[in-house]
Amino acid sequence: MADSNVEIAPSILAANFASLGEEIRAVQQGGAAMLHVDVMDGHFVPNISIGVPVVASLRKATQLTLDAHLMIENPERYVEAFAEAGADMISVHQEATPHLDRVLTAIRELGREAGAVINPATPVAALSEVLGKTDYVLVMSVNPGFGGQAFLPGALEKIRQLKEMRARYNYSFRIEVDGGIGPENVVQAVRAGAEILVAGTSIFHTPDPGAAVEKMRHLAREALVQKV
Repeated sequence: MADSNVEIAPSILAANFASLGEEIRAVQQGGAAMLHVDVMDGHFVPNISIGVPVVASLRKATQLTLDAHLMIENPERYVEAFAEAGADMISVHQEATPHLDRVLTAIRELGREAGAVINPATPVAALSEVLGKTDYVLVMSVNPGFGGQAFLPGALEKIRQLKEMRARYNYSFRIEVDGGIGPENVVQAVRAGAEILVAGTSIFHTPDPGAAVEKMRHLAREALVQKV
């Protein structure tokens, strides 16, 4: 992992697609070990973004871990295609499927890490029956669908709850947070228990994306030290 327990996952939704290869190299030089790939269908969320072909192209262009976040209806129909395209991690929304247990199992059977995602209005308790089958849990700290939104502080309490449940039941999932993450709230998120921090605008909409990643990694390290 990047910094003992914390990884910065730049979200390519905010990158300049005309020079995506350069942007990826920049964040890799800044210490990013993974890329967050937002997949939107225009149904589950009010926006359309990238799909399977872009993931396949990314796989050819980088060795970084690809974290595919499926903000789509009926995700069970598509997890195999994303796995074959080269996604290392695949997360699906609790709100998007009545068969969350089945989808998580399918992702793991494909040899990929399986993640469960909850929207801001969804309580952590909605995942209580599947936490033992998740490799990571993604807490949305904005309402999904668009980049550049402000961080919703209620996510911090959910992160703390997940950390507590993991300890209580001896689970091994990692905790990821996505939405409005930047230098101003990295420390809060890490202290609450987040281990994967997704950041888009605060990295790619800066003059030097690599330096932005490096700064956030530094803040995460400091937060870990201060926790101890």
